[in-house]
Amino acid sequence: MTLWEALAVALAGLAAGTINTVVGSGTLVTFPVLLAVGYPPVLANVTNTVGLVPGSLSGAIGYRAELAGQGRRLARLGVASVLGGITGALLLLTLPEEAFQAIVPVLIGLACVMVVVQPRVAARLRAREGGTPRTHGGWLLYAGVYGAGIYGGYFGAAQGVLLIAVMGLLLDEHLQRVNAAKNVLALLVNGVAAIVFIAVTDIAWEAAGLIALGAVVGGQLGAHIGRRIPQPVLRGLVVVVGLVAIVQILAG
Repeated sequence: MTLWEALAVALAGLAAGTINTVVGSGTLVTFPVLLAVGYPPVLANVTNTVGLVPGSLSGAIGYRAELAGQGRRLARLGVASVLGGITGALLLLTLPEEAFQAIVPVLIGLACVMVVVQPRVAARLRAREGGTPRTHGGWLLYAGVYGAGIYGGYFGAAQGVLLIAVMGLLLDEHLQRVNAAKNVLALLVNGVAAIVFIAVTDIAWEAAGLIALGAVVGGQLGAHIGRRIPQPVLRGLVVVVGLVAIVQILAG
């Protein structure tokens, strides 16, 4: 790797760490850069996952104020994320890329629709339940988080969009608190997937280290920016990122 290639990878990590903390989908920046500097797709994918873990931790720490009071919820949902991340990582190592290529854009598109309609649907559900806030989400939430974990362990681009959509629809929470929870769950998914990859396959450690360095800084930057974004703007940003993810995946 040349000096300029190393700089490009580190800057991609910075951008990805920022984007992941604010919305999710930073993989759409780092993965193409790794391909551009010469890494084959599977090696680039696993290296990217390993490299972004420190950035996910940095972003979760940056959102620690919004995580207050969510400990029990995250402990329960974290189990679904861990199991989903392991499942997705194993699928990446055993299935051809074409297996998910058709369904992934559909999932992201559905998530975008869910983000858009979430306020109206949530209000209707709350009215039907007599105004009682939904604080746990039930089995549908666990299933959705598990499914997002499978996707995150397999590839990860727009994992945050899926998590925000599922939790935003099934929980009565401010979107910033949902975003904070998303950062923790994405950290768990990426973390367990990274452990699986490190244990069973090769990692391009030089590239992973450069991504990690940039992503840690980006995680703090993303937390600084993200918590200041008004809820409607954040909702629109999630949808835009999701649509960009669909276009890029289909183009690839």
